[in-house]
Amino acid sequence: MPHAQPEAPAIEVHDLTVAYHRKPVLWDVDTAIPRGRLVAVVGPNGAGKSTLLKAVLGLVPLASGWVQVFGRDLRDARSLVAYVPQRESVDWDFPVSALDVVTMGRYGRLGWIRRPARSDTEAALASLDQVGMKAFAHRQISQLSGGQQQRVFIARALVQDAALYLMDEPFAGVDAATERAIVELLRAMRAQGRTVVAVHHDLQSVPDYFDYVVMLNMRLVAAGPVASVFTRENLQKTYGGRLTLLDEAAEAVRKA
Repeated sequence: MPHAQPEAPAIEVHDLTVAYHRKPVLWDVDTAIPRGRLVAVVGPNGAGKSTLLKAVLGLVPLASGWVQVFGRDLRDARSLVAYVPQRESVDWDFPVSALDVVTMGRYGRLGWIRRPARSDTEAALASLDQVGMKAFAHRQISQLSGGQQQRVFIARALVQDAALYLMDEPFAGVDAATERAIVELLRAMRAQGRTVVAVHHDLQSVPDYFDYVVMLNMRLVAAGPVASVFTRENLQKTYGGRLTLLDEAAEAVRKA
C-alpha cells in the first residue's frame, strides 16, 4: 500500500463549494473522514454525493475551498487513491476483456507507453480472483452481467493497491450474491487499514455495511460514526421529511 502521512485524515475538505453552470451543487462543506473506515455517503438525489467524490478526485473544478488526501494535495497523493465510477457511466460495448479492464488499473504505475509485464498480468488475475471473476478473465466485458461488470471494476481498483477507495454506488444494479461478496471484500479492505468511501442509497443497510456516515443535502448535515450520527433527526434534516423514505429507514436507525 502506498505511503500516507501518519495521523492525517483519509480525506479533509474545507469550505468546499462546487457549482455547475453557476448553480451550487455542494455548498461550504467542512469535514474530515478518518482513515481505516467504511464510509457511506447518503442523501437525496441531487444532494452532491457523486460530486463530493469527484471533487476529492480533482475531476470537477472547485468554486472555493480545498481538499487534502492523507494530509497532502491530490497531485501529490494520486497514487493513494482508486476510483470505482457508476456502472452506468461506462461504455460497456468497448471491445476489451475483463482482464484488459483490470490491467488498466496498473497504467498509473506503467504510464501509457510501457506494456504491462507478467507481474502486472498476475496482479490483475489475483484481483479478479479476489472478486470471484478469475474464470471470466478472457470474457468480453459486454458479455458479463451487471453484477459481474461491477466486480470487474472493483478488481480494477484493487489492483492499484491504494490506501483510499472511492466508490460511486457500488451496489447499484447488482444481485444479492454480488452485494454480499462486495461487502465481505470491503470488510477485508478495512481490516488491512484501507479506507472506503461509497455513495450509497439503501438506508436500511447502512448500519450493517458501514461504520461511518456522511449525510449530505448540498450542505453537510452530519458526519461521524453510524452509531451516533445515523439518527432519525439527522435523516429528517437530510431528506427533508420525505416520510416514506424515513419510515423505510426507521428499522435501520434502531439497528444503529
